[in-house]
Amino acid sequence: MNYSINFPHLGIHLEHVPKSFSIFGFDIALYGVCIAIGMILAFVIMDKTSKVFLAKPDDYFDVAIVTVIVGIIGARVYYVAFEWEHYKGSFLSIINIREGGLAIYGGVIGGVLAAVIMSRIKKINSLDILDTFFPGVVVGQIVGRWGNFFNREAFSKYTDGLFAMQLPVDAVRRHEITDAMWENLQTIDGIDYIQVTPNFLYEGMWNVLVFIVLIVLVKRRIFKGQIALTYAVMYGAGRFYLEGLRTDQLQIGNTGLAVSQLVGLSCAVVGIAIYAYVLIKKKPTKISEENIQD
Repeated sequence: MNYSINFPHLGIHLEHVPKSFSIFGFDIALYGVCIAIGMILAFVIMDKTSKVFLAKPDDYFDVAIVTVIVGIIGARVYYVAFEWEHYKGSFLSIINIREGGLAIYGGVIGGVLAAVIMSRIKKINSLDILDTFFPGVVVGQIVGRWGNFFNREAFSKYTDGLFAMQLPVDAVRRHEITDAMWENLQTIDGIDYIQVTPNFLYEGMWNVLVFIVLIVLVKRRIFKGQIALTYAVMYGAGRFYLEGLRTDQLQIGNTGLAVSQLVGLSCAVVGIAIYAYVLIKKKPTKISEENIQD
């Protein structure tokens, strides 16, 4: 396999971008490294926001540990469920996540359910917990998306735009190569490259904006749950658009409908409706400074 990745219009040519590295003979996938770093940074952000929203900031840690574990399980279950033809009959392939195969929405759904249940057990307001978690979740997603870069996945249609990315044909899954990519195949030094849109990069850039908005709201929220709701609207809208471009969509059976597009659109629409209801009907007042802990 050729390990190069090029961004021709940016003048970036990476000769060797491995999918993994070895320590004492044990292969460690860079996809997993990105996920792990994302989780660590998420915990750091959660620790900061817990001091703003929770009466006992240390309570968030117990909830966060369970939420992360259930979130990872949910992300895998969600992915396998919509790729069942590929995984059925092999339990080992189902539990092997080193090569990728984690669906963000599955992780978010599983994580939210775990967070709500754990907050009830710990007698913490569920909305405060969710507002505590989501700025960290976005940071985890930003870093985690780079795992797609190392795995040569989460790209979309052929493009010759500024951020066009070239990948060796033998480094990607054949069923993700579209007719347009084949028609514009480029051979460089004897290596066949497809040229694609780096969706993972665009989603990462969008998530940076989402993170900035959520951080601004940490000290300016006007109702409990506002940060979680803002995440649902902004991330859902961005994912709805970007998912429509991908060539490796998780689809509902043979309908041709992308699962993440439907979920993203639903989150955005329902989130906007709830936002409007709370602002118009409830008329919340800005949380006073004395209720915000340092």
